[in-house]
Amino acid sequence: MERIALLSSHLQHKKFQHVLPHPAMSKGSPLTTHVLDTATGRPATSLAIHLYRRDSNDSSEEWHHLKFGYTNTDGRVPNLIDTEKFIPAVYKMHFDTAAYFKQSSTEGFYPYVEMNILINE
Repeated sequence: MERIALLSSHLQHKKFQHVLPHPAMSKGSPLTTHVLDTATGRPATSLAIHLYRRDSNDSSEEWHHLKFGYTNTDGRVPNLIDTEKFIPAVYKMHFDTAAYFKQSSTEGFYPYVEMNILINE
């Protein structure tokens, strides 16, 4: 219950009460992520994220690695992808949760998390 209260207070903070784009969006990143560590109720810092794309016209269905980065102190990877490179396709974010939990000597439940995102237009 304490963790939920921490997360809730983080999300209800007055800096989140406006409906404004995140600063990463103003720099032209059309795809963003915000990772929270639910065990601590804080942003997940230094979590490795890989971004891949599978082009819709690629018959091999291979994933092409686009970017690697670590989340910052706000749990975000700024400039994840440039607007010019963001085309209709299937994108995959791979979160290396095993390494993230290992750095804090915490036993994690998932060795990695992957999220697929379909962008049509």
